[in-house]
Parts: sequence; structure tokens; C-alpha cells
Amino acid sequence: RAIHGRNEAKLRRQDSRRQAGHGVMADQEATTEAKVEGGAPATPATQEAEATQPTDDAQEAAKEKTFQKVQYSGPMVCHGHSRPIVDLQFSPVTKDGLFIVSASKDGKPMLRNGTTGDWIGTFEGHKGAVWSACLNAPATLAATGSADFTAKVWDALTGEQVYEFPHKHIVRCVSFSPDSSKLCAGGFEKELRIYDLTKPEADPACFPKQGSAFKCAQWSMENENLIYASLASEGGVAVWDVRAMQRAAFSFDTGKDIVTSIELSSKDVVTTASGNKVSFWKAETGEKVKESYTIPFVVESASLCEQKNYFAAGGEDMWVHLYDYETGKEIAQNKGHHGPVHCVRFAPGGDSYASGSEDGTIRIWTTPGAEGESEDSQASVGTTEGAGNGGE
Repeated sequence: RAIHGRNEAKLRRQDSRRQAGHGVMADQEATTEAKVEGGAPATPATQEAEATQPTDDAQEAAKEKTFQKVQYSGPMVCHGHSRPIVDLQFSPVTKDGLFIVSASKDGKPMLRNGTTGDWIGTFEGHKGAVWSACLNAPATLAATGSADFTAKVWDALTGEQVYEFPHKHIVRCVSFSPDSSKLCAGGFEKELRIYDLTKPEADPACFPKQGSAFKCAQWSMENENLIYASLASEGGVAVWDVRAMQRAAFSFDTGKDIVTSIELSSKDVVTTASGNKVSFWKAETGEKVKESYTIPFVVESASLCEQKNYFAAGGEDMWVHLYDYETGKEIAQNKGHHGPVHCVRFAPGGDSYASGSEDGTIRIWTTPGAEGESEDSQASVGTTEGAGNGGE
């Protein structure tokens, strides 16, 4: 049953209107702006010394060129989580801007500015690892699924817990319906539940119990009647019909490979990661858009941006890879994470993409050719190393 209006969980905010601050994080600010690859952070003493040294136009131009390359080539590094990040999601662009929510094994889901990476607040109240986090379309509500046997809904503006839905086992995945009136939740109970947020005290509707735990679930943002879900010990993606409360007539066949990531990339395309393959499916029929791409490592997450014609993938090799969607050619190898990459997602429009890792950091990478990217950064596409890799 739902617990309504609890005030135990307050969102620690930087300001009441959820406006972004300056810099990714305080410790990142202190080092990133003045850092040149292989160099050290600037201090007042070094800045004063530099000011007294004569420089000519050529030296100034070279210095500016190096700074620009670091600024655009390196990612924004978002610290804050103390344990691995297992899920993240961008919001659509809203009247208040772009946001990103993250789930971590530290049990403290966080909300950030999706453009700058600045921390906005932490949803406090879970007593176990948080496996899933999502925002509704206007980014006014957040939902989380946790190892504390609960799914929670939060007010994303105030941070207050709105509803708590208890389960009998770990909750691995949560997703809002397109109109935000319902929430689906699944996990180790081996069943997918549908909660009516307009009647939170009512018992949830439940799909038939499955043979293994639910691993991923995504509600279609175009068709309110369809939910895409994968299981922890069976390959493929099952499509569930909310009207009939049973499986739809089609599914996505990935063979024996467990699907570890499902993304509604557009109204027509669903992107999945399974084994060492990234696949693209027609959302309404289950047919393949094209043949799957085989990746030379175990893929945990993948994301497609049709506007930029790129897809990104991350997994066990600890890098974030960018590929050409039409040819499958690798465009960039983004180094910097110090553990497997568990989640990758493009921002709306595709000018950037974010990755979350076992190392507890989120990194926001600039997409080649994105608006505002310098010529130097475009020329350096290939292998990108995150600023401060060695010292973190």
C-alpha cells in the first residue's frame, strides 16, 4: 500500500528554483579550468608568477589552443556517489532546462543539471542500493527502485517522498507511463506491477509471474499500452500489453543473450544491449531495423541518437565507445572511467552523452560536431581521455 505525503526525505538543494550553479563539482572546479593535460592545477602563487612573465602572441595563442582542447575534448566529471552507478536517465528538455537522474548502490539517487552536470540534490530515504531511477516527461516526478524492497515516487521540485510502494523482494526497474499517471515496477518477485498514481492506495495490477527476475523495464513514451521488459536469466525482450495484462503478440529475439539495457531511442526505434551486441528494433512490430552490430567487448548499455547518426556503448572494458549508426564504424574511444561502464545515455538532441560507472562517477561527453565544439576538439576525435584521469 502507498504511504502518502511522507516528509522524511528532503532534497538538499542548491537553490529553491532548481537553477544550476557554476562548475561540475566543487573539487572539479578547483582543478579543471586551469588544468592542461599533464599539468597541475593553478594556485594564486602560480597565477601571480605567470602574470609577471613576459609572453608573446605566439605563446598566448598556443596556450589558448591547448586550453580549448582540454575544455571540449575532456568530459565533465560528476562526483558525489560513493558506490557504483547502475542507472541514469536524461529528462526531455523542459521549461526549467535539462536534468539527469542517477541510481547508485550507495542508496542515494541524485538529480543534476543535464547540461552542466551540476549537482542539484539527493533524494534521501532508501535503506539499500538503488538499482533504477527515472524522471517523468516534465521532470516534476522521479521514481526509484531499491534493494530495500520498495519503489518510491518523489517530488522532483521539493525532494519530498510522495509515495512508497512496498515489495517482498528487490526492485530492479521502474518506469513512468507517458502521461505520468502510472508507474511500472519489477524485480526479484518475478512479476511486473502497475501502480495507478491517481489511486495510490489501490492494489497494483500484476502481469503473470515469470520464471526469473525482471532486469529492465521501459514504458513506451509513444504507446501507453506497451511496456518493454527483459528478464535476468532469459534472452530477449518481452512486450507487455497493459490493456490485456499479458504479453503482446510480438517480442525482440536476442537469442540466449541477456538484455542488460533497453532504450526507447525514438518513437519508432528501441535500442538494446545484450552480450556483445547492440541491436535496433521497430518499436511497434519487433522487427529489426538493421542487423545487430557486434562489439569487441561485453556491452552493458547502449544508446542511439538518430539526429547525430551515432550510437554509444559501454561495458566491461571501462571505455565509452561512439559508433557511426549507419556503418558501425567506431568514431571515438573515451577513456577515463576506472571500472566497467554500467549505463550510457544520449541527451535530447545528441549534443552530449553521459556514462555511469563502477567507479562512482558520471562523465558527460561532448558529441563530435556538437554545437559549440571547437575545431581543435573535432580534430582530436579518436581517443579521448578525461581530464584528471590519473589523479582521481
